[in-house]
Amino acid sequence: MMRESGGRHQKRDAGSSGSAPAPDRPVREDRFAGRPADRPLDRSAEQGAGRPAGRPVDRFADQEEFSRRTLAAADFPVYGVAAGQAPEGGTMTADGALAGEALAAFETSGGELRWVEVQCGDWRSAAGPYVTVRTYRPGAEPGEQLPELEDLVEDERDRVYEQLGVDEGDGPGRVRALRVWITVDGEPCAVEVHEDRPVPEPGAPAADGPEPVWAGRLRVGGLTVTVCARGVAPGAVELGAIGDFEDCLRGRTELLRDLAARRARRVPVEERELPPAVGMEAHRALITQSVAESAAIEAQVRVGRTPRLPRGLRGEVGAVRWEAAVRQQMRLATETREEAAAAVTSMVNHLNRLSQQTHWLVGTAEGEAAVEEVVRYTVFASEVASLPAQRAWAQLWRERPGGGGAGVWEEQRLAEQLWLSAWEQWRAARR
Repeated sequence: MMRESGGRHQKRDAGSSGSAPAPDRPVREDRFAGRPADRPLDRSAEQGAGRPAGRPVDRFADQEEFSRRTLAAADFPVYGVAAGQAPEGGTMTADGALAGEALAAFETSGGELRWVEVQCGDWRSAAGPYVTVRTYRPGAEPGEQLPELEDLVEDERDRVYEQLGVDEGDGPGRVRALRVWITVDGEPCAVEVHEDRPVPEPGAPAADGPEPVWAGRLRVGGLTVTVCARGVAPGAVELGAIGDFEDCLRGRTELLRDLAARRARRVPVEERELPPAVGMEAHRALITQSVAESAAIEAQVRVGRTPRLPRGLRGEVGAVRWEAAVRQQMRLATETREEAAAAVTSMVNHLNRLSQQTHWLVGTAEGEAAVEEVVRYTVFASEVASLPAQRAWAQLWRERPGGGGAGVWEEQRLAEQLWLSAWEQWRAARR
């Protein structure tokens, strides 16, 4: 599945080819994020196929046309907030369209449209009102696992963090299960609602806390429809089938241009002047965050939650720490940027893997000693006590398989055992 998301925390050793997805794979034009439209869904659009010679490329207009063609082929009703029924506190434009109405996302698979999501309201405000409505094609539930309502709430809080820079905390907070009525095409429809109100930081006034966000799922004429909102009560939302997508398409393009303009004003972290690093503190700070990221993801998997990096560990926080460590590696080890980035990448993966494979790296004196030795070896190639483990990791990392058969993976397994054994010998020697 290809996503046009961007702006979210990415693995630092991951790459993207940017090639067009295979026809039989799901293709998703995702909800807006911090760096929209980085990877067009249609490569012919990006290359300007069919455009008169000399006409400049307008990626937003190309994407709008691609979305228009896709939605024109929809063979099921798509729902949104009913025309003329702006959420309480929302506004209408002069021609009666909803303020903030826009296509948010859609997904296709094998040429078949699987679902469409639209939004309306004030996306620039964490207070709202703001509503998203996603319509799945008939028969979607038996064929795929739909997202839990809790995940829809967290997706909305991700959007606010990525678009507005507002961290509303990681859920769950104070949760309520409600049964309410939502009007659909003029008829009341019962819906179960999951509401999450984040717990304010200690000492913060309750009135200044983050807004509650709610999500509900309902059945409409054989279709599954999900609704997620902030700043508006469930009973105040009225849904209706969308007859004309033009306002949604134009709204999406306007929003994409707005977000792109905001992004253009940001100075890339590589070009910023960062606070001076002292010794190897930048390396240590990066390791602390990276190990915390891995532990957070593992904890969520263990309790059956969708893996989701805590927002406080995402985005520029990690990027700045990464850049600071690379710069300090360049200075202390007299390395090029490429060499320093490779060294820092190996260091981070070394300690991440060690934290996953052992119980002693985090919160123990020997764990702190191991981190110090990995850092000193990375920066100065020092003759540390754990030198056999450092060399075993260097071989393990250098020869990590990118594919291959059972034999290749067996060699990797044996190499990992040798590396872990070297660390156990180091621990025994310390005692």
